[in-house]
Amino acid sequence: MQIRIATFTVHKRFALTISRGTTAQTTNVWVEVEDEGIRGWGEASPFSIGEQPQTTEAIARSLQKMVPLLKALSPLERQRIEQLCLHARLPSAARAALDIALYDWAGKQAHLPLWQMWGLDRDRILPTSITIGISSPEVAQQRVLAWLGKGTVAMPLHGIQALKLKLGSPEGVEADKAMLLAVKEVAQGITQISVDANGGWNLPTAVMMSDWLAEQGVTYLEQPLAKGQEGDLPELYRRSPLPILVDESCFTSYDILPLADRVHGINIKLMKCGGLTEAIRMIHTAKACGLKVMFGCYSDSSLLNTALAHLSPLADYLDLDSHLNLLDDPFSGAVFQNGRVLPTELPGLGVRIVNN
Repeated sequence: MQIRIATFTVHKRFALTISRGTTAQTTNVWVEVEDEGIRGWGEASPFSIGEQPQTTEAIARSLQKMVPLLKALSPLERQRIEQLCLHARLPSAARAALDIALYDWAGKQAHLPLWQMWGLDRDRILPTSITIGISSPEVAQQRVLAWLGKGTVAMPLHGIQALKLKLGSPEGVEADKAMLLAVKEVAQGITQISVDANGGWNLPTAVMMSDWLAEQGVTYLEQPLAKGQEGDLPELYRRSPLPILVDESCFTSYDILPLADRVHGINIKLMKCGGLTEAIRMIHTAKACGLKVMFGCYSDSSLLNTALAHLSPLADYLDLDSHLNLLDDPFSGAVFQNGRVLPTELPGLGVRIVNN
């Protein structure tokens, strides 16, 4: 098995601001595995949540070290490859890129898309939310109108049904409230609005905001408290009228059981968990605990969001929109149709290079 590693930079149409900062561009890692004349593709995007930030350089460097160790193996030996990567302490984003490439290879070898290999039903895929970052009320309205095709910069999307608002503004909860009310004024046709505070609130603020957000018709509240404050979640769980989902507090299936009595759901991201193999474990573990499952993304291209789209029939909430906000996505894959991100019938991931 041959492994090739390269990097590419993508730029956002709208810079995304959350409680921890702003992102306008990222440099991601592209992994290609080749065997028997078949090529499988994977991707890693850098992120900073956790004990050790996973930078582009660290991800690429760790993957390069694995190339000679995996050369004699077949792409079908995923269990052995996973164990080698764990033993080498490969960052989760690097493991994800390699794991996705192996699945893409297997699907292409079988001449089947992954969703079909797993026996899943694409008709069960729900609409994905479109994310609006922290901003002034005026800017938030302009971005919503743009996504709905009504602004001065219209997006080529039709059928948007759900929005996710990033709150937890450094300017305080009054700024958060003003932004949400402004968005509601222009969000005609939107059936679902959710909120993600990215750990930007303390417990008293989260309790107060959950009551207010419920009155505003918000569907659920994601990561209201910072990672490390999981001890405050039982009180919020008891008092909140909204379902509470966690993202930064939950990386892998090992994190789910300790959270099961204090949240209503978890957000699965390929970069956090380490790939499709662990994502499947997390889905089944969460469902066994009676929790809802959400899929999310970082600054991911169509390649990564297409990978998770193949598992989307198993998700209760979807936030796979990062590729829709890119000016220079080098890939095409899942299609946006009636608000949903749908994988195609092409084999493997069904991802191709865009010819600019």
